[in-house]
Amino acid sequence: MIDAIANLAIGALLLAFPLGTDRLLGLPVSPAAFYPSLLGAVLLGIGGALLLARAGRPGLGLDGAITINLVGAGVLVAWLIARPPVVPVRGAIVLWSVAAVVLAIGAVELVHRHRTDVRPTGD
Repeated sequence: MIDAIANLAIGALLLAFPLGTDRLLGLPVSPAAFYPSLLGAVLLGIGGALLLARAGRPGLGLDGAITINLVGAGVLVAWLIARPPVVPVRGAIVLWSVAAVVLAIGAVELVHRHRTDVRPTGD
């Protein structure tokens, strides 16, 4: 639980204040909010996965992967929408592609997870 809280707090801090938090935490200084925001997304995803594990889901396996992929892709998409002039066209194409692939992987994992949770009744 402590690990989950730490990941969620640091992740939220990095997302809320990406340009000042890197210095505060002693991380390499980034001239743009991109990398601190992405790290914040990863930490939020890991924190969410840890909370799922605490709620009785098995470890960080598929549930953790789903959480990390959906949070990471979601923050990347939000960042791309909020900060479009920061990224050149070629970079935007690459990042939108990465977001789409990670989101698709998370969606496929979510569908797979749902199908493995559904048990036949055996009528």
